[in-house]
Formats: sequence, structure tokens, C-alpha cells
Amino acid sequence: MFGGRGTDFAEARREMVERQLRGRGIHDERVLEAMAAVRRENFVPEEVRERAYDDGALPIGHEQTISQPWVVAAICQALGLQGGERVLEIGTGSGYSAAVLARLAAEVLSLERIPELGEGARRALAEAGIDNVEVVVADGSRGLPDRGPFDAIAVHAATPEAPHTLLGQLQPSGTLVVPIATGSSDLLTGFHRVNGEIRQEVIGPCRFVPLIGAEGFGGES
Repeated sequence: MFGGRGTDFAEARREMVERQLRGRGIHDERVLEAMAAVRRENFVPEEVRERAYDDGALPIGHEQTISQPWVVAAICQALGLQGGERVLEIGTGSGYSAAVLARLAAEVLSLERIPELGEGARRALAEAGIDNVEVVVADGSRGLPDRGPFDAIAVHAATPEAPHTLLGQLQPSGTLVVPIATGSSDLLTGFHRVNGEIRQEVIGPCRFVPLIGAEGFGGES
């Protein structure tokens, strides 16, 4: 746990990378470097800023959360980004994960259904000097079919099943990472297109807010 008055955020960030990430199986050096570079404290509300590097999710308003650092890193690692990809992100939230993806890919299109969060993320990303992320307020469960296909898709909300519409927006060799809701927890799952087939990989248990939308929970948004 990190926190308390006078927190040294740079040191907290270094410890987060070594203890929470490298120490728990995150081995992609590009991902570790991106997580070490993005100032997570600038993507959380002021009232929880001292807890920015806690090993857990934090509230960001509107009944939404910023994901645990390990979860963000695990999603990015599973995507296997090399630097030239176009990435679709579902669930912008505060903009933190988009900021990390921006360091790993050429272009990020990020969908957020709550206008206030979308606007806040735009401000935070602009203040961080990140110019290769476009935040769009829309039903993320539908993706962006008119802007695809995408090399990678990252979903930051739990879906009731494999999101077939999003899978259809992947490049032939693309990867989608999504938490799928089960009875006891969510399972972070990777779907990899290989030689015309979809290969599924369970990354591990996690906990996310539900994906709300036409093809998520709740039907039409």
C-alpha cells in the first residue's frame, strides 16, 4: 500500500513496477517501461490521489473505477503490442490505461459511454502531452465498425460472453483481451486470431464493472 501525506509518487511508481508487476509475472519490458512512465496519480480524483499506487482498483466517480495496476499491465502484455498498431479501447474511464497504451501503440481509439468521464480523460491526456489517443463517447459494446479493423482491442469492463461484434473488428492476426463475467469472478481472457481461427487464453481472475450497452449488460444503452 502506498499513501499518506507527502507521498513520493516517483518512488511509489518504481515500487509498483517492481513489486506489483515484475514480481507477479509481468515480463514485457515495453509494458513495464510504459507503466513506469505514466503518472497514475494524475488520472485519479484528488480525494484518492495519495492512494494512486495501491494494489487495487480506485473509484473515479459515476460508479466506475480505475483498474488495479497489475490488471492494466496484464491486458497490455497479453495484447503483445510492438509499437505500430491501431488499438481500440473499450472503457476509457479516467484515461490512465489509454495513456499506457499510447506508449505501446501508434494510435488508440478509446470509447467511453459516460460523457463526464470522457471529457475528464481528454483533459488528463492532453495535460500529459499525449496526442495519439482519441476519446469517443459511445456505446463501447458495439465497438467502432466504421473505424476498424483494429490490430488489438482492450476491454475494461466485464462482458456476459465473448463479444462477437468486437471480435469481428479485429485484423486477421489481431488480439482482443476482455474480462468475461462468471458466477464467482471475472476471467481476464485473450482471443487471438491465428490462421483464420480464434485461439482463447485465460489470463486470470479479476474484477471489473460490467460493460453496459446493446451487446453488454442491460441491453440497449
